[in-house]
Amino acid sequence: MNEPKQPPILMPGGNAIQPRMVLWSITIVAVGLSLFQLYSAGIQPLGLFYQRSIHLSLIMILAFLMFPAFGPTRKRGVLGWAIDLLFFAGAILTGGYLVLNLDEIFSRAGFWSSTDILVACIATVTVLEASRRAVGFGMTVIGLLAIVYAFAGPRGELPWLGQWMPGILEHRGYGIDRVAGQLYLGQEGIFGLPLGVAATYIFIFVLFGAFLECTGAGKFFIDMAYAATGRQRGGPAKAAVLASAGMGSISGSAIANVVTTGAFTIPLMKKLGYKPKQAGGIEAAASTGGQIMPPLMGAGAFLIAEYTNTPYLEIVKVSILPAIMYFATVYLFVHIIALKQGMQGLPKSELPQMRQVMKDGWHFLLPLAVLVWLLVMSMSPMRVGFYAVVTMVVVAVLRYALWFFFVAPSQGQAVTVSRTLGVIRAGLVKLVEGLELGARNAVAVSMACAVAGIIVGVVGLTGLGLKFSSMMLAFSGGNLVLALVMVLLASLVLGMGLPVTASYIVLIVLVGPALTAEFGVPLLVAHLVVFWYSQDSNVTPPIALAGFAGAAIAGSKPMETSFQAWKFAKGLYLIPLFMVFNPEIIMGGPVPVVIWNGIIAILALGAFAAALEGYLFTRMSWFPRIAITAAIFGVFYPNLMTEIAGVVVMTVAIGANWLASRREAPATPVSG
Repeated sequence: MNEPKQPPILMPGGNAIQPRMVLWSITIVAVGLSLFQLYSAGIQPLGLFYQRSIHLSLIMILAFLMFPAFGPTRKRGVLGWAIDLLFFAGAILTGGYLVLNLDEIFSRAGFWSSTDILVACIATVTVLEASRRAVGFGMTVIGLLAIVYAFAGPRGELPWLGQWMPGILEHRGYGIDRVAGQLYLGQEGIFGLPLGVAATYIFIFVLFGAFLECTGAGKFFIDMAYAATGRQRGGPAKAAVLASAGMGSISGSAIANVVTTGAFTIPLMKKLGYKPKQAGGIEAAASTGGQIMPPLMGAGAFLIAEYTNTPYLEIVKVSILPAIMYFATVYLFVHIIALKQGMQGLPKSELPQMRQVMKDGWHFLLPLAVLVWLLVMSMSPMRVGFYAVVTMVVVAVLRYALWFFFVAPSQGQAVTVSRTLGVIRAGLVKLVEGLELGARNAVAVSMACAVAGIIVGVVGLTGLGLKFSSMMLAFSGGNLVLALVMVLLASLVLGMGLPVTASYIVLIVLVGPALTAEFGVPLLVAHLVVFWYSQDSNVTPPIALAGFAGAAIAGSKPMETSFQAWKFAKGLYLIPLFMVFNPEIIMGGPVPVVIWNGIIAILALGAFAAALEGYLFTRMSWFPRIAITAAIFGVFYPNLMTEIAGVVVMTVAIGANWLASRREAPATPVSG
């Protein structure tokens, strides 16, 4: 098939140069996918396998259209189109075969036909290739390694490989029929729980976020944050923290959050006096926090709810306090740097007025209010997302209609047939844009969940989860802190090749049983800890994806910016530890105990930020910094007297620093 003659066009939201025909195809498939998701979410729910198989087929077709086989900078050419046509057929076959033959497949119940196995092999290869293009090579490699591991054993396809396995990882090995059946035709493979969550809850909320983005909600959140904090010391940086919390709570990606809010906040932070690496690091740390901020939590809330059998609303409620603690820590870092460098806020004339911001954008709060209200009413999250999207569209239409028919005429803009048709056309274009953007934004997370299903299927087939638990217990010697350090290191290694959602799924399948059964960590706490630790690939060198995005906007060195992001995001490592040793803040308990734990956690995080920066009200010498660090360990230890001793030490150190600042002359800027 020859390349179309139309000039290539830069695809919105991607790097690939695409011909016009391909762009139209992307729009048609993306809009069709979004309409299918809305239909199945709010009008006619479908059976699990029907929903997941149709969703995956459309997602894979979209992935092959959006991402050429040989990379974004090269034309497809005849060979590229030939490869793509094969994979288009594979994507249609993957979903179509299940939809058309589901009853017969269920009736065979494990006695698969040769056609079943052939289609299963084609589907697995197609999923891995779509993942390579949409998510990255690392995800595909891990999926392939999982399949090879399933084959390695005396009764498997690769018996010789089993001889090289360490004793604890040995298993019987499985043939291609059993592995293919497990991955494609079973309930723990490609179409398992991860893809099920992506095809229902995650997609509909990603679509909601896309409509907010298309209608200008991002600017509303940023303006509101600037109006609230702009005049304070380090105002733009504080606005970045608040805006990232607002946008991140409904965004599915820390990197997208950096690009969206950072384009506004990073230049203003630099203008105020923050070093470029600090500005990029602050935005990266704040945007990463958006992934742990309810209600969406970067899709994590839905996965945790499904894995733990806990109502979604309960996950949201228990996640609010830890998220506030995280953002309070980043906010304090920002404030300390502003004090340390003698910064001031922006003049009032350069800031938006809160009254005007609310007047222009109050309607963005209505869909969020509807979302929260319906969740409180215990409605299904998928149905909640449907009504939130519908509310967003209706509110946008009504607001513009009121302006067009009542406000515009008073300003001399007459309502005519041609202008009305033009407005309707523009509204339909905006609607298509939102539907397309939502589908495009969901491609990566859905493909990550599909490959994560392959890994989960192999873990279930080979018993790798129990083996991993035994290894973890042996290496840690039964010490919970060492076990958590191992989880943290594993999350960092996985994060180099996997997106956050996939990293969480793989980790919780491997280490979850050990944390709960062997170390006694409550199930919900174990999931939250692993989910929080899975975020660290966004801010931890050498692969700090959000840090790199912040560096690109700030014009700073990627590694320097990543180290700054790592410093500001320290709550990502400390708060999960506090959850483990003081589970009352998650699991509940006597009110005084919960309040006490919340207070000491916030105090410890604030004191830690001061000790790390060596500054709070004024410079802090080495002795109180060391004392505070030791006191933090005491606060994290689950013993009341130890906690009280730690609180006393931190209070004395902070109080002494405040008194020292009162004795000093009027503050002068401090270098560094």
